[in-house]
Amino acid sequence: MRIAFVGGGTGGHFYPLIATAEAIVSSGKSADLIYIGPTSFDNEELKANNIRHVYCPAGKMRRYYSLANFFDIFKTIAGLFVALFQLFIWYPDVIFSKGGYTSVPVLLAARFYRIPVVIHESDSKPGRASLMAKKFAKYIGIAYTEVAEYFPANKTALVGIPIRRVIRTIDKDPFSKLGIPNDAPLIFVTGGSLGADRVNGLVLKSLTRLLPDFRIFHQTGSELELTVIQTAQALVTDPTLLSRYYVKGSISASTVAALLDAASIVITRAGSTSLFEIALHGKPSIVIPIPEEISHDQRTNAYAYARTGAATVLEEGNLTENLLTTEIQSIMSDATKYQNMSRAALAFARPEAANMVASALISIGIEHGS
Repeated sequence: MRIAFVGGGTGGHFYPLIATAEAIVSSGKSADLIYIGPTSFDNEELKANNIRHVYCPAGKMRRYYSLANFFDIFKTIAGLFVALFQLFIWYPDVIFSKGGYTSVPVLLAARFYRIPVVIHESDSKPGRASLMAKKFAKYIGIAYTEVAEYFPANKTALVGIPIRRVIRTIDKDPFSKLGIPNDAPLIFVTGGSLGADRVNGLVLKSLTRLLPDFRIFHQTGSELELTVIQTAQALVTDPTLLSRYYVKGSISASTVAALLDAASIVITRAGSTSLFEIALHGKPSIVIPIPEEISHDQRTNAYAYARTGAATVLEEGNLTENLLTTEIQSIMSDATKYQNMSRAALAFARPEAANMVASALISIGIEHGS
């Protein structure tokens, strides 16, 4: 049986594919796994899971005006022809799509060859690739109940988001792993793999108010790490306070897992994969979504998650350092509120998501191959 994965451009699309691959391997079923896309995205993860990268270009259609939109039309057309060729050569038994622009040529080619497709929609508002594929998909996994209305009920299942095994692992002594003393509540700030300049700035302005009471681990994005360190050194002149502030541009998956175990509260963007990772570890969070004019899904994700009681949402447009520090203190100083948020997060999490999607892929792949 051969299973193809498609979808990328961001970690939120790519890493659930890896989590699903892990579940397929753990199932004991023999399967040849390939990942189709313009780049390997994370070659180490592909190698670790014996997934072969198969090249296929794709053009991105941005939701804002850009001259690149015109040129990317031709990338998508070229990608369709390449996808037709690659699927003819490899001919998988089933294709798992996580959406995103990189999946479009492959999904169109799959429909031409009548190869079964399983799609997964991570966000509370469906992406264009998922909407395009919903009519011919054999199985549709969703992460939020709010998005169910966009898909046929008879083949749609609420599964959550497949999370990699390393993130799901609970560390009994995360502080030792991180090298951070366990003598004060830890705030974990993450802006996603690329970081978030606006969030970084707000945290920096809040340091003098927060560091006396908290330790802070700040994942800034690789390109922003040095700037954040230099700014913090200028703003916080007391070396004893500065020693409570840890800055990293990018961090490994195992470090993310340790931080989610060690942290008392998480400040995050509203990428769905990040929200489900936080929920799996039962941590209250403050969610700062990317503004709607830039990202069509983060704001709806944030409020869908907050409605469970697991998080509070602070809009970037009217967010100040005073509002941020007040919200942190409000959560951390109210034990009942904190426990309720933690319980709501755990109730929202779906740790079996990867196994559910893997099971559907295996079943459909066997049926198609027989």
